[in-house]
Amino acid sequence: MGEDGGGNGSGGGGHGGASGGAGVAHAGNGEVGAPHAPAGGHGGEKGHGNNTDNGGNYSTEITRPVSPPSRGTETPNPFSRKNTSLDLDDYFSGPRDISKHSKWPLFLQLHGSITPKMIVPLLAIGAWATLITVLSKEFYHIELSIEPVLLTITGFVVSMGLSLRSSTAYERYAEGRRCWSQLILASQSLGRVFWVHAIERPETAKEDLLGKLYVSHFHKLAMAWRRLTAMNLVIAYAVALKHKLRFEPYTHYEDLVDLVGHIDTLAKEATADEEVQKARSKKYTIFKAVGENLGLSFATSNPRKQLKRVKKPVGNLPLEILCYLTAYADELVANGQLPVGMQQTTVYNNLGLLNDVLVNTERVLNTPLPIAYAIVISQITWLYVVLLPFQLYASLDWITIPATIFASYIILGIFFIGHEIENPFGNDVNDLPLDSFCQQIVDDMETISSRTKITTQELVQNSRNKVLFPYSNSSYYSWVAQPEGAIRTALRNRPNAYFEKAGAPSTASGPDNV
Repeated sequence: MGEDGGGNGSGGGGHGGASGGAGVAHAGNGEVGAPHAPAGGHGGEKGHGNNTDNGGNYSTEITRPVSPPSRGTETPNPFSRKNTSLDLDDYFSGPRDISKHSKWPLFLQLHGSITPKMIVPLLAIGAWATLITVLSKEFYHIELSIEPVLLTITGFVVSMGLSLRSSTAYERYAEGRRCWSQLILASQSLGRVFWVHAIERPETAKEDLLGKLYVSHFHKLAMAWRRLTAMNLVIAYAVALKHKLRFEPYTHYEDLVDLVGHIDTLAKEATADEEVQKARSKKYTIFKAVGENLGLSFATSNPRKQLKRVKKPVGNLPLEILCYLTAYADELVANGQLPVGMQQTTVYNNLGLLNDVLVNTERVLNTPLPIAYAIVISQITWLYVVLLPFQLYASLDWITIPATIFASYIILGIFFIGHEIENPFGNDVNDLPLDSFCQQIVDDMETISSRTKITTQELVQNSRNKVLFPYSNSSYYSWVAQPEGAIRTALRNRPNAYFEKAGAPSTASGPDNV
């Protein structure tokens, strides 16, 4: 992590410059620079290898999985994913990138549409409608048309079933989004408390005598590393929760391994198992890829298969990380680093909120629509679609074929959408973008830790602080030289500045500068 030169930092902040390490470097005044991606951003020319920091040897080498994650078995690393145009795999799978913009009209957009998964069902329905129409048209002794009254009766039942399916699916989707909003809120609050409110303990008299500058510098770094570690655990909690909700119980995933590699967890022990290494090297066949993109149920892998194949207990990784965060909070309180009761309350309330998020997301994941409802809704929907050609032929003749396809597209489209968003945490295009949520938490933690705690004096006594803007563009130092009466007069006149800018009549006016 770069050489520690006593009271002077050796890096250039941020990425570590020419002599920085991985992820964090010392600033010129001995403070700690901003952290980067949790997987560790390498520094400059000397950022690789072993560097010396206060007499100890630390390796900056970043470990990675033995083989890259394969599609359908593991979530790819969002922190290393380039924001470029969509490839074929991204187009039909993976949560949609909400940062991308399409100029196509909504009714012509294919990415995010349920259409690819309806190609095979619509072809089957079209073939069925063609068969019924040809038999009724060419073979006059075969009368297959029926009265359309059945269309009205069954249509009402199907609409009720699809309404139930869609409403429950969207409710689960919205509940999942609320849970991740709470997670982001709790992460931001914990990051602020750990970085801003947690005070550094004062040095002892003996340390002052031996060398206050060096000891103070080392102590600040030690405290900063601990705070950064705690903030990284907040990130690790979010990433671990994402993998847990996608039934990925191990720790070897590229966006998680470097965040939890230093803590002792059951998932870490299970990851070392040989069977896990073999599972990671399995290939993903073209048949399965095409089948999943087309929505073929027999080609879709069981999302829980990794959980069923575990040889050792995998535990509950987010809960274990939460225990480490709680232990860190207890230490902050016991050491007097959070002296204000409200700060302590904020920490424990937000840790409780993280636990609440874990339980609620598991509830959404493990409580789908009762299977009896799901089966009967599927049956009556397909029965209605299959009976359409018989009821439409008498009125539409050859138009029965395209009419059946169009009607099936509408009905099956609503049915398929409800099935896709029922589990909002998966890897379908319309699922919640959990990778983006985790990246947002990473960005928030980096933003919070990019600056040291500022004092009120530094905030106020600044030449660019226009204390009476927009009434006056003068800085703090210009106004502090004025008598108190002039300041109070300006405060009385300041409300009129808005009316003056809008062209409204004013009873008083103030100077642009003092």
